[in-house]
Amino acid sequence: QVQLAESGGGLVQAGGSLRLSCAASGTILRINTMGWYRQAPGKQRELVATITSGGSTNYADSVKGRFTVSRDNAKNTVYLQMNSLVAEDTAVYYCNADILELSTFRRLARWGQGTLVTVSS
Repeated sequence: QVQLAESGGGLVQAGGSLRLSCAASGTILRINTMGWYRQAPGKQRELVATITSGGSTNYADSVKGRFTVSRDNAKNTVYLQMNSLVAEDTAVYYCNADILELSTFRRLARWGQGTLVTVSS
């Protein structure tokens, strides 16, 4: 069974920084794209940033220049460094991974349980 586990959320003042982590575990052959999404109260889930296995990145316009996504392929982990946080960044952040399972060679899309980021103004 393949699972994602997030950590690093919390309460931070506007202008501050947080770093989120998401580790994949289980019978993994390969992880393709990993990414972060967020869902604010009353809003739909939206893409924040993605990173391919080769390191190519993609960001939402609202976070460009403030957030940085990275990954450690040896640890099956993706990170999101968030700087210059603003109140509008308050949301539950979810990680996502496109995974090729070792035992069945099935391609799976997995989501983490979510971690709450609250930015106080």
